[in-house]
Formats: sequence, C-alpha cells, structure tokens
Amino acid sequence: MPHLHIPLNRRILLRGFGLGGIAATAPAWAAGSVRLPLPGGPEERTLTTNFPGKGQMILQRTRPPLLETPLEVFDQGVFTPNDRFFVRWHWASIPTEVDAQDFRLKVRGHVGRELSLSLDDIAGLPRFEIAAVNQCSGNARGLFEPRVVGAQWANGSMGNARWTGVRLKDVLDSAGVKSGAVQVRFNGLDEPVVDEAPDFKKSLDIDHARDGEVMIAYAMNGEQLPLLNGFPLRLVVPGWYSTYWVKMLSDVEVLDYEDEQFWMKTAYRIPDTAGANVLPGEKGYPTIPINRMVPRSLLTNLPAEASVRAGAPLDVRGIAFGGDCGVKAVEVSPDGGRNWMPASLGTDEGTYSFRRFEARLPALAPGRHDLKVRCTSTKGAVQPLEPTWNPNGFMRSVVETTPVIAS
Repeated sequence: MPHLHIPLNRRILLRGFGLGGIAATAPAWAAGSVRLPLPGGPEERTLTTNFPGKGQMILQRTRPPLLETPLEVFDQGVFTPNDRFFVRWHWASIPTEVDAQDFRLKVRGHVGRELSLSLDDIAGLPRFEIAAVNQCSGNARGLFEPRVVGAQWANGSMGNARWTGVRLKDVLDSAGVKSGAVQVRFNGLDEPVVDEAPDFKKSLDIDHARDGEVMIAYAMNGEQLPLLNGFPLRLVVPGWYSTYWVKMLSDVEVLDYEDEQFWMKTAYRIPDTAGANVLPGEKGYPTIPINRMVPRSLLTNLPAEASVRAGAPLDVRGIAFGGDCGVKAVEVSPDGGRNWMPASLGTDEGTYSFRRFEARLPALAPGRHDLKVRCTSTKGAVQPLEPTWNPNGFMRSVVETTPVIAS
C-alpha cells in the first residue's frame, strides 16, 4: 500500500501467538510481578511479555486483554513506545486476524451517499498528524478511596503517541453530511460475547466530529497500529477520554437524532458536578457522558518508597498534560505540598501531548519525604490537592504523592 507511507503488513495475525490460549488457560507468565500503590487491595500485579506485539506489561486481565504500561516507561521519553502502550478492550470477542486487503470502512446513515472505503481509499485523502494522549476513563481507579469496582489500574492506562491518518471531517465530507445531522456513531470489529450484550458503540456531536482534529488513524509513532491497539484503523479524539477512541473502527454512522444506546445513555457517565465529584453513598445527582480530560502530572524517575541521598540536591523529572489543552506550568513540592517550586518544561510537542518537566529539589534531611507535583493547564485548570471521588472511579486528577526515604 504505497500511499500510506507507513510499512503495512497485508495481514495482521494474533493467531499463532497464543491469544486463544491466554483466554482459555493460565499461561506460565515468565516476567515476575510489580508492586503497585493500590490502597486496601492487592498490590502485586503480574508482569507479562506473553502478548503479541507487546513488551513487558502489567497484566490487569487476560480476557478481554487489559494491559497497563509500567511507570518507568514514561521516563524514557515523551512518546510511549507502541510495544509498551496500554491495552483496554470491553469485549473478549476480538478478531484474531484482520486482512488489510479485504477490510472496508463503512460510512452511512444521514449522508448523501454511503461509502465503503478500502485502506487505499482512506490513504488517498489528505494526510493528517497530531500528538495526543490516549487515556482510559478509569486511569488510576485503583487509587480511589473508598475503593470502587472495575479494573484496578494504577497510573499506566494511558499513553502518548503521534497519530497519523486522515481527518474525520474529510471522510464525512466525502459522504456528504445531510442537513439535520445531530451526532456521529462509531463501531468497531470487536463483538459482545453473548447476543443480548450491547455492542460497543460511541458517539460524538456532529460539530465535534467535524472540528478538523478528530481523526481516523492508521499509524502511531510512525508505524502501523498494533492489532491490540486497534489495527487497521482507530478513531482519535484529542483531549477526550479513550472510551471514544474506538478501535478496529469499521463503521461510521451519521445520526439525525441523539444516540441513546447503552454506551452513551447508561455507561461511561459522570456526575454533572465540579470535577465529577460526589460523596461516597450520595444519590440522586444528575449525570452526563464523560468527555474532556483534566490536567495530570507524575514523577517518573522515582518509584514510591525510593531511597535517595540525604543532604544532597535531588533531581526529579516526569510528565504532565493539560487534558483538553496544553500545559502552562508544572510545580514540584518536596514537603507534602507546604512549599512549591517551578519546574522547567521540555519541548512542546502539541496541545494534547505529554510534556516533560524537570526540577532540582533542595537537599533533603534524613527521613521520609512526600514529593508532590501539580500541573496548571493553559486554560487555568489546576490539579486539586484533595482527591475527588465518584462511584465509577473516573477522571482522577488529584496531585499525586511519591514518598521517598532520604538516608
């Protein structure tokens, strides 16, 4: 496929790599385990290298695959390597092979003409590229107190990539969106495991879908999409949580009504309150579909409980992102938030990208110290010092703490 300018295998296979065996049996994981800071729950997580196209990952679940990126990967650069990029699927019925030659993307519904596009057809549209963080709605759910149900992620159900593909607007314009269009609904090749379960579909308002930034990607970080991350196509919605980033995208449907199927009306909803925050046990509050991301930041060169040298300056570094906009500033505290000092920011890779930061902390006295880092976005949003809570464990944005021991 010469038009793609990205090396593309004609057929991507999971079969033969043992995915079926992973789903059906308990494989002999060979990579050990990692200790995660999960309050009140199991802290040990298996490390695995047994998934096709993936390096060492934290195993959250085998069926469907839920793989978390280890913290140290974020210290290696602003872009997350494809083979260490987190994986999250909703249903276990994922195609084990996709033939790029036969694949078609359907565009239908409230349009002037329905389309059936090959990958070559899509590659013939104007090429578009953007750097953007892809983050699970429940990233860091395992850190919520009181605990909530769902995958107990630490901070690794996110990643940053340079996405290459075409604008969704160009695809929709090719079909001719009719007057009166309200939303655009997206579906992929994964399927429910039982007939009565709802197919995973997500929708965006028509103006958002056509804003020139929402895109259909066929490559990430200069390489074709890994199958576990959505080959051959995935939706990219910069600044929004990854529930909208439909993988193995196969169907685009323009609607002349508001989508009220399960994954919009019932699932992935947040309290319509500041910070999506409610009190544990609170009832009766209004909800809305989850949407824009909020600022976050993490220290990446020091794990929790790291031993550091007392009496000497301490160099720290990490990543920050503004959520639905850029990073204005990052501050670091050596004393649990009593005092703050500015960090220096690295190269700006784009509005929706991770941004590196570095700071040199003053010499620490012997003992335990709680290091904190907080991000201020270009819209003026600041990470809160007090954690927010909601029953789904969505949108964690609190200033994170990294305890270290100086000796």
